[in-house]
Amino acid sequence: MSAPGPVPASGPAPGPAPAPGPAAVRAAALARLSVNQETVRQLSLPELARETAALGIGGVGLWRDPVRGYGAEAAGRLMRAHGLRVTSLCRGGFFTAKDPAGRRAALDDNRAAVEEAAALGTGTLVLVSGGLPAGEHDLPGARERVADALAELAPYAEERAVRLAVEPLHPMYASDRCVVSTLGQALALAERFSARQVGVVVDTYHLWWDERVPDQLARAGEQGRIAAFQLADWVTPLPEGVLLGRGQLGDGCVDFRAFRELTDAAGYSGPVEVELFNPALWARDGADVLKETAERYLTHVL
Repeated sequence: MSAPGPVPASGPAPGPAPAPGPAAVRAAALARLSVNQETVRQLSLPELARETAALGIGGVGLWRDPVRGYGAEAAGRLMRAHGLRVTSLCRGGFFTAKDPAGRRAALDDNRAAVEEAAALGTGTLVLVSGGLPAGEHDLPGARERVADALAELAPYAEERAVRLAVEPLHPMYASDRCVVSTLGQALALAERFSARQVGVVVDTYHLWWDERVPDQLARAGEQGRIAAFQLADWVTPLPEGVLLGRGQLGDGCVDFRAFRELTDAAGYSGPVEVELFNPALWARDGADVLKETAERYLTHVL
Protein backbone atom coordinates (compact mmCIF):
# COMPACT_ATOMS: atom_id res chain seq x y z
CA MET A 1 0.00 0.00 0.00
CA SER A 2 1.48 3.34 -1.03
CA ALA A 3 1.97 6.18 1.41
CA PRO A 4 -0.76 8.81 1.41
CA GLY A 5 -0.07 12.00 -0.53
CA PRO A 6 0.07 15.48 0.96
CA VAL A 7 -3.10 16.71 2.61
CA PRO A 8 -4.58 19.65 0.67
CA ALA A 9 -4.57 22.94 2.55
CA SER A 10 -7.96 23.85 3.92
CA GLY A 11 -9.67 27.19 3.47
CA PRO A 12 -9.91 29.57 0.51
CA ALA A 13 -6.97 30.20 -1.82
CA PRO A 14 -4.95 33.29 -0.91
CA GLY A 15 -6.09 36.43 -2.68
CA PRO A 16 -4.06 39.35 -3.99
CA ALA A 17 -1.86 41.23 -1.57
CA PRO A 18 -3.63 44.15 0.07
CA ALA A 19 -2.97 47.58 -1.39
CA PRO A 20 -0.53 49.69 0.60
CA GLY A 21 -2.15 52.00 3.10
CA PRO A 22 -2.01 55.81 3.05
CA ALA A 23 1.05 55.95 5.32
CA ALA A 24 3.02 53.63 3.03
CA VAL A 25 1.99 55.58 -0.07
CA ARG A 26 3.03 58.85 1.56
CA ALA A 27 6.39 57.42 2.65
CA ALA A 28 7.13 56.09 -0.83
CA ALA A 29 6.21 59.41 -2.42
CA LEU A 30 8.42 61.40 -0.06
CA ALA A 31 11.29 58.99 -0.67
CA ARG A 32 11.16 59.98 -4.35
CA LEU A 33 11.04 63.69 -3.54
CA SER A 34 14.19 65.81 -3.60
CA VAL A 35 14.43 69.42 -2.47
CA ASN A 36 16.95 71.61 -4.21
CA GLN A 37 19.16 73.55 -1.82
CA GLU A 38 18.17 76.90 -3.33
CA THR A 39 14.58 76.35 -2.23
CA VAL A 40 15.75 76.78 1.37
CA ARG A 41 19.05 78.55 0.90
CA GLN A 42 18.72 79.99 4.42
CA LEU A 43 19.58 76.54 5.82
CA SER A 44 23.19 75.46 6.21
CA LEU A 45 24.18 72.11 4.75
CA PRO A 46 23.94 70.34 8.15
CA GLU A 47 20.54 71.96 8.78
CA LEU A 48 19.36 70.98 5.31
CA ALA A 49 20.43 67.37 5.86
CA ARG A 50 18.82 67.14 9.29
CA GLU A 51 15.50 68.78 8.45
CA THR A 52 15.09 67.01 5.11
CA ALA A 53 15.79 63.57 6.55
CA ALA A 54 13.43 64.21 9.47
CA LEU A 55 10.56 64.67 7.01
CA GLY A 56 11.32 61.43 5.18
CA ILE A 57 12.35 63.27 2.01
CA GLY A 58 14.73 61.09 0.03
CA GLY A 59 17.14 63.50 -1.61
CA VAL A 60 18.63 66.94 -2.07
CA GLY A 61 19.97 68.87 -5.02
CA LEU A 62 23.07 70.88 -4.16
CA TRP A 63 24.80 74.01 -5.48
CA ARG A 64 28.48 74.45 -6.07
CA ASP A 65 29.25 77.53 -3.94
CA PRO A 66 28.02 76.16 -0.59
CA VAL A 67 29.39 72.71 -1.44
CA ARG A 68 32.85 74.14 -2.12
CA GLY A 69 32.68 76.07 1.15
CA TYR A 70 31.89 72.89 3.07
CA GLY A 71 34.01 70.52 0.98
CA ALA A 72 32.50 68.26 -1.67
CA GLU A 73 33.57 64.96 -0.13
CA ALA A 74 32.46 66.10 3.34
CA ALA A 75 29.11 67.25 1.96
CA GLY A 76 28.59 63.90 0.29
CA ARG A 77 29.36 62.06 3.53
CA LEU A 78 27.01 64.35 5.44
CA MET A 79 24.09 63.61 3.14
CA ARG A 80 24.73 59.87 3.10
CA ALA A 81 24.94 59.83 6.92
CA HIS A 82 21.37 61.17 6.94
CA GLY A 83 20.21 58.62 4.38
CA LEU A 84 19.90 61.23 1.60
CA ARG A 85 20.80 60.99 -2.07
CA VAL A 86 22.43 63.93 -3.78
CA THR A 87 20.20 64.01 -6.84
CA SER A 88 22.01 66.74 -8.78
CA LEU A 89 24.71 69.37 -8.63
CA CYS A 90 24.07 72.85 -10.02
CA ARG A 91 25.60 74.11 -12.03
CA GLY A 92 28.04 73.91 -14.89
CA GLY A 93 27.78 75.38 -18.36
CA PHE A 94 28.12 78.96 -19.67
CA PHE A 95 29.85 77.74 -22.80
CA THR A 96 29.03 80.48 -25.30
CA ALA A 97 32.07 82.77 -25.08
CA LYS A 98 33.71 83.30 -28.48
CA ASP A 99 37.21 84.31 -27.33
CA PRO A 100 39.70 81.48 -26.68
CA ALA A 101 40.48 82.61 -23.14
CA GLY A 102 36.81 82.66 -22.19
CA ARG A 103 36.25 79.21 -23.66
CA ARG A 104 39.28 77.77 -21.86
CA ALA A 105 38.09 79.25 -18.57
CA ALA A 106 34.61 77.75 -19.03
CA LEU A 107 36.02 74.30 -19.80
CA ASP A 108 38.34 74.43 -16.79
CA ASP A 109 35.48 75.46 -14.51
CA ASN A 110 33.27 72.67 -15.82
CA ARG A 111 35.97 70.05 -15.32
CA ALA A 112 36.10 71.24 -11.70
CA ALA A 113 32.31 70.92 -11.49
CA VAL A 114 32.52 67.34 -12.76
CA GLU A 115 35.08 66.55 -10.07
CA GLU A 116 32.82 68.08 -7.42
CA ALA A 117 29.83 66.04 -8.61
CA ALA A 118 31.90 62.86 -8.46
CA ALA A 119 33.11 63.70 -4.96
CA LEU A 120 29.53 64.29 -3.82
CA GLY A 121 28.44 60.96 -5.25
CA THR A 122 25.90 62.35 -7.70
CA GLY A 123 25.78 61.27 -11.32
CA THR A 124 24.03 64.43 -12.58
CA LEU A 125 25.69 67.77 -13.31
CA VAL A 126 23.11 70.32 -14.45
CA LEU A 127 24.30 72.62 -17.23
CA VAL A 128 22.97 76.09 -18.05
CA SER A 129 24.36 76.74 -21.51
CA GLY A 130 25.04 80.47 -21.35
CA GLY A 131 23.57 83.45 -23.18
CA LEU A 132 24.67 85.52 -26.13
CA PRO A 133 27.99 87.34 -25.73
CA ALA A 134 27.79 91.12 -25.90
CA GLY A 135 27.08 92.28 -29.43
CA GLU A 136 26.28 88.75 -30.66
CA HIS A 137 23.07 87.96 -32.56
CA ASP A 138 23.72 84.41 -33.78
CA LEU A 139 21.73 81.97 -31.63
CA PRO A 140 22.50 78.89 -33.76
CA GLY A 141 26.20 79.73 -33.65
CA ALA A 142 26.10 80.04 -29.88
CA ARG A 143 24.40 76.63 -29.63
CA GLU A 144 27.19 75.14 -31.75
CA ARG A 145 29.71 76.43 -29.23
CA VAL A 146 27.71 74.61 -26.55
CA ALA A 147 27.98 71.42 -28.62
CA ASP A 148 31.73 71.91 -28.98
CA ALA A 149 32.09 72.24 -25.21
CA LEU A 150 30.02 69.10 -24.62
CA ALA A 151 32.30 67.20 -26.97
CA GLU A 152 35.29 68.25 -24.86
CA LEU A 153 33.66 67.46 -21.52
CA ALA A 154 31.50 64.38 -22.12
CA PRO A 155 34.30 61.78 -22.11
CA TYR A 156 35.90 63.44 -19.08
CA ALA A 157 32.61 63.29 -17.19
CA GLU A 158 31.84 59.73 -18.23
CA GLU A 159 35.17 58.56 -16.85
CA ARG A 160 34.02 59.91 -13.47
CA ALA A 161 30.50 58.42 -13.66
CA VAL A 162 28.91 61.86 -14.10
CA ARG A 163 26.33 62.62 -16.79
CA LEU A 164 26.07 66.12 -18.23
CA ALA A 165 22.44 67.29 -18.09
CA VAL A 166 21.51 70.07 -20.52
CA GLU A 167 18.74 72.24 -19.09
CA PRO A 168 16.55 74.28 -21.44
CA LEU A 169 15.48 77.58 -19.89
CA HIS A 170 12.41 79.62 -20.76
CA PRO A 171 12.98 81.81 -23.86
CA MET A 172 13.03 84.94 -21.69
CA TYR A 173 16.55 83.85 -20.65
CA ALA A 174 17.91 83.29 -24.16
CA SER A 175 19.83 86.56 -24.42
CA ASP A 176 21.71 86.58 -21.13
CA ARG A 177 21.60 83.12 -19.59
CA CYS A 178 20.69 80.20 -21.84
CA VAL A 179 20.54 79.92 -25.63
CA VAL A 180 18.87 76.50 -25.24
CA SER A 181 15.19 77.37 -24.82
CA THR A 182 13.20 74.23 -25.63
CA LEU A 183 13.39 70.57 -24.78
CA GLY A 184 13.75 69.89 -28.49
CA GLN A 185 16.85 72.09 -28.68
CA ALA A 186 18.31 70.35 -25.63
CA LEU A 187 17.66 66.94 -27.17
CA ALA A 188 19.23 68.00 -30.46
CA LEU A 189 22.44 68.75 -28.56
CA ALA A 190 22.29 65.66 -26.34
CA GLU A 191 21.65 63.29 -29.23
CA ARG A 192 25.11 63.96 -30.62
CA PHE A 193 26.45 61.95 -27.69
CA SER A 194 25.64 58.69 -25.95
CA ALA A 195 22.84 58.78 -23.40
CA ARG A 196 25.38 57.75 -20.75
CA GLN A 197 27.28 60.97 -21.38
CA VAL A 198 24.64 63.64 -22.02
CA GLY A 199 21.02 63.86 -20.90
CA VAL A 200 18.45 66.60 -20.47
CA VAL A 201 16.71 68.34 -17.57
CA VAL A 202 12.92 68.62 -17.57
CA ASP A 203 11.94 71.67 -15.50
CA THR A 204 8.27 72.64 -15.35
CA TYR A 205 9.04 76.32 -14.82
CA HIS A 206 10.77 76.49 -18.17
CA LEU A 207 8.66 74.07 -20.23
CA TRP A 208 5.05 74.27 -19.01
CA TRP A 209 3.98 76.54 -21.89
CA ASP A 210 5.25 74.38 -24.79
CA GLU A 211 2.72 72.07 -26.49
CA ARG A 212 5.58 70.06 -28.03
CA VAL A 213 6.76 68.78 -24.65
CA PRO A 214 4.68 65.56 -24.54
CA ASP A 215 6.18 64.28 -27.78
CA GLN A 216 9.65 65.45 -26.80
CA LEU A 217 9.38 63.76 -23.41
CA ALA A 218 8.45 60.50 -25.10
CA ARG A 219 11.46 60.89 -27.41
CA ALA A 220 13.75 61.62 -24.46
CA GLY A 221 12.39 58.65 -22.57
CA GLU A 222 12.91 56.25 -25.46
CA GLN A 223 16.56 57.24 -25.47
CA GLY A 224 16.97 57.18 -21.68
CA ARG A 225 17.99 60.85 -21.65
CA ILE A 226 15.88 62.31 -18.83
CA ALA A 227 18.59 63.04 -16.29
CA ALA A 228 16.57 65.22 -13.91
CA PHE A 229 12.96 66.28 -13.35
CA GLN A 230 12.50 69.59 -11.54
CA LEU A 231 9.41 71.43 -10.35
CA ALA A 232 8.52 75.08 -9.84
CA ASP A 233 5.29 76.96 -10.45
CA TRP A 234 4.66 79.89 -12.79
CA VAL A 235 2.94 82.81 -11.09
CA THR A 236 1.85 86.09 -12.64
CA PRO A 237 2.65 88.87 -12.64
CA LEU A 238 6.29 87.81 -12.61
CA PRO A 239 8.35 89.85 -10.16
CA GLU A 240 10.99 92.25 -11.34
CA GLY A 241 14.07 90.21 -12.20
CA VAL A 242 12.37 87.06 -13.47
CA LEU A 243 15.17 84.79 -12.23
CA LEU A 244 13.69 84.89 -8.71
CA GLY A 245 10.05 84.48 -9.68
CA ARG A 246 9.57 80.73 -9.18
CA GLY A 247 6.37 79.98 -7.34
CA GLN A 248 5.70 77.44 -4.62
CA LEU A 249 3.89 74.35 -5.92
CA GLY A 250 0.20 75.11 -6.30
CA ASP A 251 0.54 78.91 -6.33
CA GLY A 252 0.48 79.24 -10.12
CA CYS A 253 -0.76 77.67 -13.33
CA VAL A 254 1.48 74.62 -13.91
CA ASP A 255 -0.24 71.22 -14.09
CA PHE A 256 2.32 69.26 -12.07
CA ARG A 257 0.38 66.01 -11.99
CA ALA A 258 0.15 65.95 -15.78
CA PHE A 259 3.90 66.62 -16.06
CA ARG A 260 4.69 63.86 -13.60
CA GLU A 261 2.43 61.41 -15.43
CA LEU A 262 4.12 62.27 -18.74
CA THR A 263 7.61 61.74 -17.33
CA ASP A 264 6.52 58.49 -15.69
CA ALA A 265 5.04 57.32 -18.99
CA ALA A 266 8.33 58.16 -20.69
CA GLY A 267 10.02 55.66 -18.38
CA TYR A 268 11.57 58.08 -15.92
CA SER A 269 11.49 56.72 -12.37
CA GLY A 270 14.14 58.90 -10.75
CA PRO A 271 13.84 61.64 -8.15
CA VAL A 272 11.45 64.57 -8.48
CA GLU A 273 13.30 67.70 -7.39
CA VAL A 274 11.65 70.94 -6.28
CA GLU A 275 13.81 73.93 -7.19
CA LEU A 276 12.45 77.34 -6.16
CA PHE A 277 14.27 80.68 -6.34
CA ASN A 278 12.04 82.96 -4.31
CA PRO A 279 13.09 85.65 -1.78
CA ALA A 280 9.75 85.37 0.03
CA LEU A 281 10.50 81.71 0.78
CA TRP A 282 14.08 82.52 1.81
CA ALA A 283 12.78 85.06 4.35
CA ARG A 284 10.78 82.37 6.16
CA ASP A 285 11.87 79.63 8.56
CA GLY A 286 13.58 77.04 6.40
CA ALA A 287 12.15 74.03 8.24
CA ASP A 288 8.63 75.39 7.70
CA VAL A 289 9.31 75.87 3.98
CA LEU A 290 10.51 72.27 3.73
CA LYS A 291 7.34 70.99 5.42
CA GLU A 292 5.16 73.12 3.17
CA THR A 293 7.02 71.94 0.08
CA ALA A 294 6.55 68.30 1.03
CA GLU A 295 2.82 68.79 1.58
CA ARG A 296 2.41 70.73 -1.67
CA TYR A 297 4.23 67.93 -3.51
CA LEU A 298 1.88 65.31 -2.06
CA THR A 299 -1.15 67.45 -2.93
CA HIS A 300 -0.27 68.69 -6.41
CA VAL A 301 2.17 66.18 -7.91
CA LEU A 302 0.97 62.70 -6.89
